[in-house]
Amino acid sequence: MSQGLRRLAMGMITVAAALATSPALAQAPAMKIDAADTAWMIGATGLVLMMTIPGLALFYSGMVRKKNVLATMAQSLAATFLVSVLWALLAYSLTFTGSGRMIGSLSRVFLYGMGLNAISPIAPTIPESLFMLYQMTFAVITVALVAGSVADRLRFSAFLLFSTLWLFIVYVPIAHAVWGGGFLQTFGTIDFAGGLVVHVNAGVAGLVAAMVIGKRRGYGHDNLAPFDLSLAVIGTGLLWVGWFGFNGGSALTAGSRAAMAIVCTHLAASTGAATWMAIEWKTRGRPSVLGMISGAVAGLGTITPASGFVTPMEAILIGLIAGSVCFWSCTWLKMKLGYDDSLDVFGVHGIGGLTGTLLAGVLAVGAVSATPELPQGIGGLIEGNIHLVWAQLYGIVVTALWSGIGTFVILKIVGALVPLRVRAEDEIIGLDVSQHGEALQ
Repeated sequence: MSQGLRRLAMGMITVAAALATSPALAQAPAMKIDAADTAWMIGATGLVLMMTIPGLALFYSGMVRKKNVLATMAQSLAATFLVSVLWALLAYSLTFTGSGRMIGSLSRVFLYGMGLNAISPIAPTIPESLFMLYQMTFAVITVALVAGSVADRLRFSAFLLFSTLWLFIVYVPIAHAVWGGGFLQTFGTIDFAGGLVVHVNAGVAGLVAAMVIGKRRGYGHDNLAPFDLSLAVIGTGLLWVGWFGFNGGSALTAGSRAAMAIVCTHLAASTGAATWMAIEWKTRGRPSVLGMISGAVAGLGTITPASGFVTPMEAILIGLIAGSVCFWSCTWLKMKLGYDDSLDVFGVHGIGGLTGTLLAGVLAVGAVSATPELPQGIGGLIEGNIHLVWAQLYGIVVTALWSGIGTFVILKIVGALVPLRVRAEDEIIGLDVSQHGEALQ
C-alpha cells in the first residue's frame, strides 16, 4: 500500500513538473498586482478626474459671459456624476470586456465579478477596479468636452439626455474599437491616450451639435467676450498638470514609458502655446492670453495619441504643428464655414486630435513602445512602416463618421423629447438664472 502511494506521489510530481515547463504555461503572462504601478495609477486617476472638475469647468466658464458661468460649470459637474454611475453600471463592461469587433460583453454589468483581487488582462499589474475607475475619468471628460461647442444656449435637461445616449451610442463603441480589442485595434490603429477616442470623437460631436442647435443670439455682431479669463488660465493650468495623468497614466505602469509620455506632453504643450502666441503676435500685433492658453491646450490634445510612441524632439515638432494648425482652424476655417463653436472644441480638440493621430503614424519611434513581446515596438512612416499611416487614416475616418452620424441622430432623438435650446428670452437673461435659478453677484 505504501509503495503504491509512493508511486502515485512520484507520478503527480512528474506531471506537475511537466506542466510547469510546458510552453503554454511558460508563456502565460503573470497576473500579479504591483504596488508601484498601483500607486502611480491611483495618482494618475486623480489627475484625470481633476481635468474635468475643476479643470475643464474653470477653463470653459472663464470663456463664457457672466450670466452663463454657473450653467457652464454645471455641465462639467453633471457629466462627472452622470457618466460615472453609467460607466460602473454598464458602459465599462461594454467597452473593456468581450471580444466583439465594435462592442464588448455584459460580463461586468453592475461590476459583477470584480472582486478585490480581480485583474483586467489589459492592465495586468493593477487591480481591475482601478483600471475601471481610470477609464471612467476618460469617458467623463469626453462627454464634458462636447458641451463647450454649444455653450450659452443648450438646455440642461437636453444635455443630460444627450450625455446618456452619447456615452453608449458613440463613446463606448469607439473606445472598444480602439482600446478594448475591437476592429480598429486589430487593424493596427494606435491611440496612446485618446486622440481618436477623446479628441476627434468630442470635436466632431461638438461641430455637429453646434450646427444642429444653431448660433448664439448676437453671434457676429454683439459683444460675446469672455467674462473672466483668469478662470480660464487657472483651468488651463489644472488641465496641463492633469494631462500628465492622462498621457502618462495611459502606460498603465510606473515605468520609463510613462515618464517619456509626460516629458513629451509638457514639451508639446509648451511649444503649442509659444507657436500660437508667435502667430497671433505677427498677424494681430499683440499676443493674447486667450491665444496662449488655446495654444497650450492644442499642443496637449495633439500630442495625446502619439505621447507614448515618440521622443521629446518629435513632441516639440508636434507642438509646433499643433499651434499652427489649430490657430488656422479656429480662425480662418471657422470663419469660412460659418459655424458657431462657442469654445472651439472642434478647432482645438477635433483638429488637434486628428492631426496628432496622423502624426503618430508618421513619427512613431519603435524603441519607445518596445516590449519583450514586441522587441521592435511600433514604428511609423519614418521607420518604413507605411501601413501605420493607413491605419491611422482609417481610424480617423471611422471615428469622424461614427461620431458625426451618431451625434446627429442622438440630437434628433433628444430634440423630439425635450427642446434642445433654451427659449430666446432665457438665452437673453442667461442660463444661470433660467436653468438653475442662481446667478453670480
